[in-house]
Amino acid sequence: MSRSDNPRPDWKGWYYSGSAPHWDVPEAYQLITFRLADSLPQSLLRQLLREARSMPAIKQDSFRRRSIEGWLDAGLGCCALAHPDLAAAVRDALLHHHDRRYRLIAWCIMPNHVHVLIEPRYSLPRIVQTWKSMTTRWMLLHNDRLGLGMPGRTLWMRDYWDRLVRDEQHFKTAVHYIHQNPVKAGLCASAEQWPWSSANPGVAE
Repeated sequence: MSRSDNPRPDWKGWYYSGSAPHWDVPEAYQLITFRLADSLPQSLLRQLLREARSMPAIKQDSFRRRSIEGWLDAGLGCCALAHPDLAAAVRDALLHHHDRRYRLIAWCIMPNHVHVLIEPRYSLPRIVQTWKSMTTRWMLLHNDRLGLGMPGRTLWMRDYWDRLVRDEQHFKTAVHYIHQNPVKAGLCASAEQWPWSSANPGVAE
C-alpha cells in the first residue's frame, strides 16, 4: 500500500469550509454533491443568500439546498459534463480508488454536477480533491479540442456538499435520489436509461 493510500489519515470530524459544514469521519456513509465552476451565477447565489436570511435559522440550510438543486437541474452554465468524454473521465476518477480509499455505492454524473454515495476509508476532503484534480487535469488537456466551453482553468467550484447518512431508510432514500436525478431533471424516462449513473448496468460495471 502506498503512502497516499494510507487508510488512517487525520480525520477532522465536524468542520467548516467556507460557509458549508462537513462531517469527516471513517466508515460513515456520505452523500456528496460537487458542481462545475460556472453552474450557478453569482447573482443567483446572492439572491438566495438574501432570501435565506429572512427565514428562521433552522430552515435556511434546507431552503438553500432545495433552491440550488432546482437551479442545477435546470442546466445552468456550459454543462460540460454532458460531453461523453468528460463524463467518462469523471466516471473513471470515481472508480479509481474504489475499494481502497472508499467503497463507491452509487453515483450519477449530471450535465453540470455530480452526486456520489460512498463509505469513506480515507479523509473525505482528500477524496473529493482527488476527483477534482484528476478531472481538472483531463479538462485542461482537452477543453479546446472538444469545445467543452469551460472558462479559464477551473473546472469545479472549490467547495462541495456532503450529508451524513443517518440510517437504513436514509441510505435507501439517498440511492433513490442519486439515481432518479436525471429523471427528475427530464433527461430520461427511467434511471436505467441514463448512461452516466450506477443505475445503468452497462456503465456501472
